[in-house]
Amino acid sequence: MQKIEHLGIAVSDLEKSKGLFEKLLGSPAYKEEEVASEHVITSFFRNGPNKIELLQATSADSAIAKFVEKRGEGLHHIAFAVDDIYAEMARLKAEGFRLLSEEPKRGADNKLICFIHPKTANGILVELCQEIR
Repeated sequence: MQKIEHLGIAVSDLEKSKGLFEKLLGSPAYKEEEVASEHVITSFFRNGPNKIELLQATSADSAIAKFVEKRGEGLHHIAFAVDDIYAEMARLKAEGFRLLSEEPKRGADNKLICFIHPKTANGILVELCQEIR
């Protein structure tokens, strides 16, 4: 793993949360994108070398909607950048981590993504991200 790619924050109202983060960080979001396969709309912010992704559900049965209903708004996942997502998935699987999918999916911000089940990562949802070249 190279670095923390971004922190994902689940929100119930993307527009309201964008306004809050614009004030907090002193800059506007640089990108907004819908990821239909994950049933979310996302908004990305940069703060120095760091990125924050706000995620709002577009469907009541999406993982983000369920997360917000159960736990409220807040930190949803930590994402790590990887060079080769297939190799990293195989390595983590061999180390005993449970992956939420057998193949990476297309995610926001031009990335291939895969999640590690929180039950195998101290209760933290971990996302692997590889830039699509």
